[in-house]
Amino acid sequence: MNKQKIWENVKIILTAALLALFIRAFVVQAFKIPSGSMIPTLLVGDHLLVNKFIYGLEIPFTGKRVLTFKTPNSGDIVVFKFPEDPARDFIKRVIGIEGDIIEMRDKVVYVNEKPLTEPYAKYLAEPGSPTKEFFGPYLVPKGKLFVMGDNRDQSYDSRFWGYVDLNDLRGKALVIYWSWDSSKKFPRFNRIGDIVR
Repeated sequence: MNKQKIWENVKIILTAALLALFIRAFVVQAFKIPSGSMIPTLLVGDHLLVNKFIYGLEIPFTGKRVLTFKTPNSGDIVVFKFPEDPARDFIKRVIGIEGDIIEMRDKVVYVNEKPLTEPYAKYLAEPGSPTKEFFGPYLVPKGKLFVMGDNRDQSYDSRFWGYVDLNDLRGKALVIYWSWDSSKKFPRFNRIGDIVR
């Protein structure tokens, strides 16, 4: 193989690598669900793609965002830097946005004094699970989100550690591209391609 051919191959590989890095940094990223906090919406072993640019492009090493296309809405499922350990990513559902008053009474969530209709929420407590059936009312501060897991009795969320800063958002969950049932050691083919809602 001559030098010209080698250089052509190197350029193709470098271009592909740079394109992959750009896409991962700014467009979409893959995430794996490690816990049951979002059951039944997301199961342990689900792998999903997250839209990273919808809430704005993060400028590396600054914590700032540009080109914000949309702000999070109640009901969005978002990936974010965990406030207690920013090296870890969490995924939860947005329950309240800035200015909302959030309260929970006897396992019913109220947003601005109206009960929230939540067909996705489940209460699947295991012995020793931390539960919080009553909290609030809390006013969601400017630039913050109040988030909760769909599996309310097994979710470590805003009820315990507070708010998510908008600058800590990684993106919005889009689609399940792979799902592995570790107990059966078999893929969940019926979940592949499901839109995350």
